[in-house]
Amino acid sequence: MAALLLAAFLLALLISGIFDSRKLKYAAAQADDLRQLVRRFEQLAENTLDAQQRVAVDLAELRSRAAAIEHILRTVE
Repeated sequence: MAALLLAAFLLALLISGIFDSRKLKYAAAQADDLRQLVRRFEQLAENTLDAQQRVAVDLAELRSRAAAIEHILRTVE
């Protein structure tokens, strides 16, 4: 009888250990996925900032050209 109780207790410990191990693996995988998502977000934010800066430079150049064209048109009139 005691051997049966001991075996049941050990089996319960084994099952509990397996579930804890699965939980830890799942949590680790979830943390890795989150880190990867953060890296992707940071890269996207960096690329977006670079694109915004290029657009700002292009817009400033277009404004400068438009002002020069307006000045030429005023002098022609």
